[in-house]
Amino acid sequence: MKILLASPRGFCAGVNMAIETLETAIRIYGTPVYVYHEIVHNKHVVERFTSEGAVFVNTVEEVPEGAVLLFSAHGVAPEVRRVAQERQLRAIDATCPLVTKVHLEAIKYAKAGYRLILIGHEGHDEVIGTMGQAPDSFTLVESPEEVDALTFGPDDKLAYLTQTTLSVDDASRIIRRLKEKFPQIVGPPKDDICYATQNRQEAVRVLSDEADIVLVLGSQNSSNSQRLAELGREHDVPAHLIDGADEITPEWFTGDETVLITAGASAPERVVQDCIAWLKNRYDATVEERTLREEEVYFPLPKEIRQAAGPA
Repeated sequence: MKILLASPRGFCAGVNMAIETLETAIRIYGTPVYVYHEIVHNKHVVERFTSEGAVFVNTVEEVPEGAVLLFSAHGVAPEVRRVAQERQLRAIDATCPLVTKVHLEAIKYAKAGYRLILIGHEGHDEVIGTMGQAPDSFTLVESPEEVDALTFGPDDKLAYLTQTTLSVDDASRIIRRLKEKFPQIVGPPKDDICYATQNRQEAVRVLSDEADIVLVLGSQNSSNSQRLAELGREHDVPAHLIDGADEITPEWFTGDETVLITAGASAPERVVQDCIAWLKNRYDATVEERTLREEEVYFPLPKEIRQAAGPA
């Protein structure tokens, strides 16, 4: 058996920043530190912080007045911030800067009188936060067929935005359909889909041609991880999205495959290494790391936490 280990994989700059922010908040303020929704969409990360005293909540009202509340990497609507302020919470904003960019675009277009079409997945934390920036202006679409059902006219001012963790190919198809149906539509000057999402998808797109099976490390509620598995299947390669080695099924293998291993942007590297060890132990697998791009992006910690931490 041969393992092709895709690089880049795993944590992106936004996830690193969010995790480091929560670690620092726990160190400075002690526990509990409350977190609005999951800090990132990964079971192992959430379980680790729960064991360290973080409390994940689905509403701001669950947080005791005056407590420390951290907003996750996916971003939140202004209404959430307003309620947090009302409850006198010590809010720390760990929103990924690339998500903040989309929020600012939404506010700009809405103020200019545009109807906004968001390409994304209904119910995803990021989508809820983005649509909350201008709730009366947004329409959500998930497919070209949903674009066909839109009833805007040629005189409507329209703009589109995208969730940052989408499949590049899927988003391109929907954007193409939007431009065909509504030639007047405008979009952001720079692609909204994040660099890390694109890089991990590119690695699967290129390397799956050499693989017999794809293992994607990530949680089921991780949008970018789901897209990686879908991309493998689109290349006619069986692809499995798993949280760790304990979810590997021996029946997937005969022992002489080429296995492509990658990880979504919120999956820790240790789960990747656990899977490699599992395959090495059973099939004497060899590992070849294949690097398609170097990533050197870094996001500083939120201002609130840098100020509280004091001089480095």
